[in-house]
Amino acid sequence: MVVAIFDSGFGGLSLLNEAKKELKGCDFIYFADNDNAPYGVKSIDEIRALSTDAVEFLRPMADIIVIACNTATSAAISDLRQKFSIPIIGMEPAVKLGQSEDGNILVIATPATIKGAKLNELLKRSNLSDKTYLLPMPKLVEFAQNMEFVSPSVKRYIAEQIAQINATNISLLVLGCTHFNYFKDSFATLMPNCKIVDGINGTIKQIKRKLDELENGKNLDKNLIYYSSKKQKDINLITPFLSRLDEMRKI
Repeated sequence: MVVAIFDSGFGGLSLLNEAKKELKGCDFIYFADNDNAPYGVKSIDEIRALSTDAVEFLRPMADIIVIACNTATSAAISDLRQKFSIPIIGMEPAVKLGQSEDGNILVIATPATIKGAKLNELLKRSNLSDKTYLLPMPKLVEFAQNMEFVSPSVKRYIAEQIAQINATNISLLVLGCTHFNYFKDSFATLMPNCKIVDGINGTIKQIKRKLDELENGKNLDKNLIYYSSKKQKDINLITPFLSRLDEMRKI
C-alpha cells in the first residue's frame, strides 16, 4: 500500500517520521511543496489551489493521500474530498486532549489555521473556547524550512511570542503546525510545566483505519520517494530533518 504525504514544506516530515515507524509494510511518497512554502500566510483560495495541484500530482501513485499540514486541512480538505475519490486524510490540532486538563490550553499555529473556521468550530464542539488561547507563530515555519532549529534568533522569537500572551495556568501546549515539532526542546524549556501535544498520533490512527478498509493496493520499487514541488529529489536531503525529529520525539 502506498501512502502519499504532502505538506507545504518540511513540517510534514514529523508525520512521515512516525508513520514509517507505525505503518509497517507501507511504501511512502513525501511531497514537500517547497516552491510555494509557507502556506500559512496565503489566502484560502491560494491554499486550495496548491492543495488541489498536489493531490492531482499524487493520486495516480497512491492509495491514500495524507495532508500533513494543519493549514491545508483547515482551508482545503472539504473541497478536496468533493473533487477526488481517493481517500484523503487531514490533520487538526489536538485540542480535544485539553478536555482532561484542569488548566488552560495554548494553541500555536499559522495565521491561516488560527483564522480558519475549522479550528474555531473544533474548540466550540469540544467546549474549550473559553479556556483556550490562540497564538500565530508564522516565522517558525521559515526557521524550520531553513533548518534553523536552535539558533539565538529562534529562541528569542519563541520567547518573545510566548511573552505576548497574557495567559495564566496553561497546562497544555498544542502544536498546531507540523513545522513546530522541530522546536519542542525550546518550548519545553520555556514552559516546563506544560504537556506538549500535536495531532500526529490521531492522524496515524486514521490512516491505520483507512488502510484496514482497503484491500489490493499499489506498490513502489522504493520504500520512500521524496518530491520537492513535483521534482524527485535525493532522499538524503531530508535525513537531517528526520534526525532532528528523532531527537524531539524524546521530549
